[in-house]
Amino acid sequence: MMPKHKKQEKPIRMVPMKFLLLGLVLRTQSSQVHAFASPLIANSIISGKMSSSSSALNMARTRGLERQEEGATPLPGGMTLYVKPAEDGTSIGDCPFAHFVRMVLAEKGLDYDLIPSTQENKPQWLLDDYEGKMPALRHRKECYVDSEVIAQYLDFFFKDPELAVANSGEMEKASAVLDGFFPAMAKFTKHSPNGDEDDKEKQAALEEKLQGLEDHLGADGRTGSYLVGNGEQFTLLDCSLAPKLYAMDVCLGEIKDNAVDLAGKYPNLRKYMDDVFARPSFQSTVEYGPETVVWGWTSYH
Repeated sequence: MMPKHKKQEKPIRMVPMKFLLLGLVLRTQSSQVHAFASPLIANSIISGKMSSSSSALNMARTRGLERQEEGATPLPGGMTLYVKPAEDGTSIGDCPFAHFVRMVLAEKGLDYDLIPSTQENKPQWLLDDYEGKMPALRHRKECYVDSEVIAQYLDFFFKDPELAVANSGEMEKASAVLDGFFPAMAKFTKHSPNGDEDDKEKQAALEEKLQGLEDHLGADGRTGSYLVGNGEQFTLLDCSLAPKLYAMDVCLGEIKDNAVDLAGKYPNLRKYMDDVFARPSFQSTVEYGPETVVWGWTSYH
């Protein structure tokens, strides 16, 4: 039974107590309450561990919107996703974190408005209350930033299909394989000039992470292509990894002179990439092409 609130306060969504362990704060006009948290207790979706510098609460910095700005509030029941734009300032940018969220939305068949936003045209509430961070998902009068938090929110409240397996140990094992991959990839693909000693060290660090993925995907007993368990279940981990692999694939070819032979050295990973890139949720959300990835990685990352 919903608790009674003061007349000026709006009712809030209540959830099972077990999801309060990593509580995210939602603000409704004049009160704050813990509303939900990840079922992957104390584990980051991507790294298998908490952020080193902050708790999930500080990482998320999420709270309900206290005001309505013209054009900022979606229709009742609707969602609006604010994302990094491409070079023209209006089309979809290359942000792998926004792409992660969009894949989750696509997997669940959820409709939403998509708004690429520059610093100049972000809603004022996003600048004031969330430091302008994106991706930012506004759902009715709640807003969430940080792609992991958004994904957890969507998977908790919109169960069809579930993208986190009941056996959290399987998710933890798979996420541990991904730990450090994205930083290693970013350091290598951003480095110039190609071929110097620092570049070779960064390439070696990336290839160590790629080998871990290769071994995981080629383990005995796997019957499917995906990361968790025997590879048969597509999860949040796949939604998160796919856009990062796409960025890596483009950058290796367009920026790093094909320094890493993915097909030759990492055939299981290459097959995984081909399979996940062919998935409808990826195909329908990858409007940005290689030129946008190259612009994004050479301009912002």
